Amino acid sequence: MPFIKLQFKPGVNRDQTNYTNEGGWFACDKIRFRSGYPQKLGGWLASTTQTFVGVCRQMFNWFTSYNDDFLALGTNKKVYIEVGGNYFDITPLRETTPAGAVTFAATNGSAVITVNDTAFGSDAGDFVTFSGVDVNGLGAGGNITQAVLQQNYEIYEVVNANQYRIIAKSPTTGLPVTANASDSGNGGAAVVGKYEIAVGNATVTFGYGWGTSTWSRGAWGSGSTTPVSLPQRDWWFDNTSIGVEASNDLIMNIRNGAIYYWERGTNPDVTVPLGVRAVPLSTLSGASDVPAQAMQVLVSQTDQHVLAFGATPFGGGAFDPLLIRWSDQDNPPVWTPTSTNSAGFLRVSRGSLIIRALAVRQEILVWTDTTLYSLQYLGTLDVFGLNEYADNISLISPRAVSTANNITYWMGQDKFFAYSGRVETLPCTLRNYVFQDLNYNQVDQIISGTNEGYHEVWWFYPSANSNTIDRYVVYNYLERIWYYGQMARTAWSDSPLRTYPQAVDYDNILYDHERGVDANGTPMESYIQSSDFDLADGDQFMLSRRIIPDVNFGGSTAAAPEVKFIVRPRNFPGSAYQSDPFDTQPVIESSVDVYTNQVFIRARARQMALKIASENLGVTWQLGSPRLDVRPDGKR
Repeated sequence: MPFIKLQFKPGVNRDQTNYTNEGGWFACDKIRFRSGYPQKLGGWLASTTQTFVGVCRQMFNWFTSYNDDFLALGTNKKVYIEVGGNYFDITPLRETTPAGAVTFAATNGSAVITVNDTAFGSDAGDFVTFSGVDVNGLGAGGNITQAVLQQNYEIYEVVNANQYRIIAKSPTTGLPVTANASDSGNGGAAVVGKYEIAVGNATVTFGYGWGTSTWSRGAWGSGSTTPVSLPQRDWWFDNTSIGVEASNDLIMNIRNGAIYYWERGTNPDVTVPLGVRAVPLSTLSGASDVPAQAMQVLVSQTDQHVLAFGATPFGGGAFDPLLIRWSDQDNPPVWTPTSTNSAGFLRVSRGSLIIRALAVRQEILVWTDTTLYSLQYLGTLDVFGLNEYADNISLISPRAVSTANNITYWMGQDKFFAYSGRVETLPCTLRNYVFQDLNYNQVDQIISGTNEGYHEVWWFYPSANSNTIDRYVVYNYLERIWYYGQMARTAWSDSPLRTYPQAVDYDNILYDHERGVDANGTPMESYIQSSDFDLADGDQFMLSRRIIPDVNFGGSTAAAPEVKFIVRPRNFPGSAYQSDPFDTQPVIESSVDVYTNQVFIRARARQMALKIASENLGVTWQLGSPRLDVRPDGKR
């Protein structure tokens, strides 16, 4: 019988029918292409044993003049700096009480602690840290000790405007601690409560009036029939400095919210600044007219201006979503324009709001909901100038854009774009697959990131039946091909300062990607399936009796790595895959390992598809050019 060498076009195509795409790949998960041939994705492993609180939506990596390799993470509940595998909470504070304003009350046999603080102003789910507790805690011999109380707590329940409850926890295990009869004190006369800024939503939340957000975030009876959309909490980060100091510090803002500043300081001991929280930029010495709200802050690194895209106007007033303001050069707290500084502002002319700004080579790209602009530093009295690049342009999410190899790629409302000096629509063989199965109510979650070691741009998005991210699509810009799969990642960072690309998902773990071959110690299932192929345009049946595989298992850690070769026969494009009538299985499946010379099968059909899959620990693979032993077998 003659052999057919099975060499399929690289990339996956779902914009054509399975049969029309003959000679190509049709379905996949957790694979990529290298030099035109499919292989399993690299695995991932937890970067640290520690976890963080909340859903992380943004990560930013920078290096300081003190050789600190910092990673900032912004979640809907906290802001952290990760260094050396440890997380440090730098979440800004909303209020610090006077000593003695806070008292505690415990109930024997319960872990619930009632906290008394007049007009404390927080909601359930917000966080508070206590200090100044009496050395005996709530009583000598009690279980609610000083160490138990002097921790960071999430408010469990709001009782009224002056009282709330927390769940006492062990400082070592985090497990609940139950009070005993000796816990009859109030914590002493010097207790201080440090209340963090209010937490945000993990996803876009929809509803009608009261009850659409966190419990009790509205007055009783204030509901209405008008739909309410509450945005998810997003953070923006960049590094800067005040004066001539290296750009060691962190500037950040809540999307459409306040601007904050975290100072690295000049002490070489990294542990000193890591214990300090970020503060409002407006509270720094010499601060003037800092925008009360900003959609996004960004630092123009060549000239060291801090820019706010979408901001409250100079002199105050309502938030203007098309206004661009910038601080004095090398002076982030100063935003008042004068004849002796370079602070200033301008307004975008088209669109209804700025969605994203991205610093690229020698310019800053600015997307509104309809138009793409270029913002450039002029070095004149105007400081910055704005040029329109293209209209009728969309950006589906503020974080759905990445730059790789000096080209900027982004996901629009119904297609993908690329900018390399001019804007172009990016041809995509998965366009229908992605945009026809997308939850448009949760598009703000969509993120993009690069994996430059493999020439890839990734987008993670929620499918139509999911309220959270569950899928990804990848563009390989070197080979100009697409592939896709299922994976949940809420933030991604591919920094040259870190050994591996890093990402997080809903389990609050920071992962190193392309590290190992498994999914953090569990099997990572992967597969790729071809489109149907036939003989003589399907005029005759094919009879196949064996396959000669061609698989490379290099890099596997399993003692006996193997994949499954699956032949899927059927007679018509619209029918289910089936087998020869003498077989009992709908598909023909065989295991292939490094020692497999040939696989004997029995398959007869007008058309067939080939699938390669792996599901075991320690296995990675690359497919070559398998050969199928096949001959014509009549027309009926």
